[in-house]
Amino acid sequence: MSLKPFRILVPVLLMAAGCGTQPAAEDGQRLFIGDDIAITQTTYGTVQGYILDDVYTYLGIPYGAPTGGENRFMPPKEPARWEGVRPALFYGNDAPQGHDNKWRNNAGTFTDHWNYYDYSEDCLNLNVWTPAPDAKKRPVLVWMHGGGFASGNSIEQDGYNGANLARSGDVVFVSVNHRLNVFGFSDLSACGDPAFAQSGNVGVLDLLAALRWVHDNIANFGGDPGNVTIMGQSGGGAKVCNVLAMPASKGLVHKVVGLSGNAVTAADPVASRALGAAILKEVRGDVKKLQNMPWEEYYALANRVAAQVGGSFAPIADGTDIPSGNFFADANAASAQVPLMLCTTSSEFSLSKENAQLEAISFEDAVAMVRDNYGQPKAEELLKSLQAAFPDKKPIELINMTVAHRTNVLATADSKYGQHGAPVYLALFDYNAPLFDGRIRAFHCSDICYWFRNTDLMVTHTGGGSEPRKVSDQMSAALLAFMRTGDPNCAEIPQWPAYNPEEAPTMIFGIKSEVRNAPDREALSLMENFNPWRMARRPAAAK
Repeated sequence: MSLKPFRILVPVLLMAAGCGTQPAAEDGQRLFIGDDIAITQTTYGTVQGYILDDVYTYLGIPYGAPTGGENRFMPPKEPARWEGVRPALFYGNDAPQGHDNKWRNNAGTFTDHWNYYDYSEDCLNLNVWTPAPDAKKRPVLVWMHGGGFASGNSIEQDGYNGANLARSGDVVFVSVNHRLNVFGFSDLSACGDPAFAQSGNVGVLDLLAALRWVHDNIANFGGDPGNVTIMGQSGGGAKVCNVLAMPASKGLVHKVVGLSGNAVTAADPVASRALGAAILKEVRGDVKKLQNMPWEEYYALANRVAAQVGGSFAPIADGTDIPSGNFFADANAASAQVPLMLCTTSSEFSLSKENAQLEAISFEDAVAMVRDNYGQPKAEELLKSLQAAFPDKKPIELINMTVAHRTNVLATADSKYGQHGAPVYLALFDYNAPLFDGRIRAFHCSDICYWFRNTDLMVTHTGGGSEPRKVSDQMSAALLAFMRTGDPNCAEIPQWPAYNPEEAPTMIFGIKSEVRNAPDREALSLMENFNPWRMARRPAAAK
């Protein structure tokens, strides 16, 4: 397996161009960089960024030391202080991961065109976009990328760019890289050395270290360390739930947003320790050997062992860093006072995007597909219930909604509501951009650029232009209101009630957004639970 770094040759500065929200001087100089421009102090030294379209931009700032060698499997350490001015002009290294055949010439690559640069264990870095590095205390958003706990980076998609939200919303936007997969979540505590007691959770301990950096430094970038919203999508949605549950995040996190990903528990420590013990057996218990081998070698070894004995690499409910049991079981936990907003998309997998034949599937064939491919004995009743709730949806869209079922996000909302503390807000993204003959729909990741005012930047998700921009105007306004107050209500959207399990009010974002109570409750009651991430990969075909 080749693990060579891959570079997407896209000029990084252009990633902020054509962005819907235009800078003040459209015909003047857009980019400013120089010896006395965008110079800002951090606790570890001075950094130099640049100004593009009125946004001060700082990329690749270290918040932790390199994680290789003796630091591998260890909690993050502070970066070394530096003398002089350090460039913060380009994204830092991504965490080690594998991406064989990721950039195939197909619709998926066209749509997402992932941005990856160099990989290394010197990967604890972050990016900052701010209207000005002044004394104004602006709300801060810290973005935690998707990719499960196995892959991804802080600028994986163009939609992650923070410039437009920072400029239009007068906020500070931070995005973070951290350790992933076998480097972030190998529980090697069975080696007997207490120094490795936290080895299974260092990937989320990195996120805490990034939040401490924000707490200590963001005021120098014009941000308010007392008003920090953490936000993530997919795996990032699960990350923000884990971080919220961690006792050490108290005072570092003030609001939380999870998109198409959430969590109420972490991994079983017994199983994680057993997987780590099997890895140690490969080197006869010599944990130092695991630390010192090339990262590519350890990556291959640990994944091979996991495939043989079973198991995966994800945050662990060790009872110390991450609570055991349900994250929100304790009404007295600090998390109870933190507002939570959750959103999913109506067609996470968009099954007909690359299969036009499915677009014409009949209701009867849709029933057979849901019954046979997705293990739903009550498929007919389920789809009829969704059809009654969403009469404008075609049969393929009803299938998409079944596969993208909201069981888990509702369970998370119910658990957080059960703390009887800060409110929960629930949303569903349901805008279908006019791409792939209208078959792209509200797929997994598609909502990100709408929240961040990047619809004219991530055009392969939106098509660009005024219509998606109007959807973005609503969603970004709600996000900005939530960042400021913990309540997403604003003039741009209908009244959005806080969640309660009885009514389950859900903001459905689209061209004309609306709130509906429990629109899919009956359908979900007819459904046998299943894992769409596994089952949606089965071949789908219409008769």
